[in-house]
Amino acid sequence: MRAHSTSVVMSVLFWAVATTTTTAIAAEVCWPTGELASKSGEGKINQGQRAAFVDPLKRRPIEATPLPAARQRVIRRVNLAPGSRKLVALTFDLCEQPHEVSGYQGDIVDYLRTKKVRTTFFAGGKWMLTHRTRAEQLMSDPLFEIANHTWEHRNLRRLSGSALVAEIERAQVAYEDVRAGLQARRCVHPASKRPAFEAARERMTLFRFPFGACDPRSIQAVGALGLEAVQWDVSSGDPWVGLTAKAMVDHVLKAVKPGSIVLFHANGRGFVTGSALPAIVEGLRAQGYEFATVSELLAAGTPEYAAVEHGCYDSKPGDTVKYDRLADQLSETYARARAAALGRDGAAQPPAKAPEPIKVPEPIKVPAPVKVERAPAPQERSPLEPQ
Repeated sequence: MRAHSTSVVMSVLFWAVATTTTTAIAAEVCWPTGELASKSGEGKINQGQRAAFVDPLKRRPIEATPLPAARQRVIRRVNLAPGSRKLVALTFDLCEQPHEVSGYQGDIVDYLRTKKVRTTFFAGGKWMLTHRTRAEQLMSDPLFEIANHTWEHRNLRRLSGSALVAEIERAQVAYEDVRAGLQARRCVHPASKRPAFEAARERMTLFRFPFGACDPRSIQAVGALGLEAVQWDVSSGDPWVGLTAKAMVDHVLKAVKPGSIVLFHANGRGFVTGSALPAIVEGLRAQGYEFATVSELLAAGTPEYAAVEHGCYDSKPGDTVKYDRLADQLSETYARARAAALGRDGAAQPPAKAPEPIKVPEPIKVPAPVKVERAPAPQERSPLEPQ
C-alpha cells in the first residue's frame, strides 16, 4: 500500500513539473508584441554602406520537384468561377539591390495586421538576411506568406547558366536559414501562441521576376526549381516618386477584378503606399472583395497565364524589355559601390543579425512623370526606381 501511495505521489509530482515546464516554454514568446510594431527610420534605403554587401550562404536549397512543362509559365491573375467569392491578392515586394540595405515600411505591415488583410510578400534573399528579425516576424504570422524575389534583384534576362540558377536558389536558402533559426529558438508567436516556425512553409513555392522581366530561359529555370512564377495584372505604380496617394487609390479600385493580383512595394520604395492603403482596403471591401494570399487565390481558381510569346510584362507586352539596358548600367554601379565600401578584395560577411537602420539622406528624387489627374494604368517607371 505504501509503495502504491509513493508511486501516486511521484506521478503527481512528475505531472506538476511537466506542466510547469510546458507552461514556461509556451509563455516564451519570440518577440514582445510591441516589437512587431514599426520603428522610426526603418523605411529608409541605405546605399553604399558595408552592411549592404552580404555574401550568400554556401549551401543548396531543399530539393523540389520541377513543375510540369504546362505550368512553367507566368501567372498574371486567377480566374474564379462565376458566383464564387470575390477574392483579390495584395502583394508587396521586399527587394534589395546589391549595393543597398533597403527599407521595411512597418506602417504598411502594421495596417495589414490590424485590418487582418491576408497578404503575400515577395522578399529578396539578401533582404531577409539584412532584416532577419522582420523576416522571422512576417513568415511566422498566419496572415502572411513569403515568396521568392531572387537573391539581390538582378534582371534574370541578363543572366544565364549557373549565375541564373544561383540568383534564384540563394533566396531559397536565405529563407530556409531564417526559418531554421526561428525553429531552433523554440519560441511562440505572441498572437497565435503557437511555435512561430510552424506558420512558415518549409520552402518558398512562389516566385516573382525582378523588374517584371523574364525570357523563356529564365522561366524554365524557375519552373525547374519547383517554383510558380507570379506576375500581376494590377500595378499600383508605387515606385513613382510623383504618384499621388489619390491617383493610386483611384487606379487600383478601378482596375481590380475578381482574381486580381496587385503589386505594391514595402521596402522603402512604396512612396505613398502607406497613405493610400487604408482607402484601397476599405474601398475593395466595400465592393465585396475578400483578401487572400496568392497561394489561397491559386487554390480557389484557375491561373491565367501570360501568352508564351509575351512572357513577362507590366501593363502591356514588351514594356519591361527596357530594363535590360538598365541592368547593364546597374551592374557597373554595383561593382563601383562594392569596391568603394569593401576595398579591392571585396570580401563581405553575412550579418549576425539585421543591422540597425543607418541614418543617410532620403532616396534620390527623380523627375515626376506626367501629372496624373485620373489614374490610368501605370506608366513606364523611372529607370532609377526599379520594380
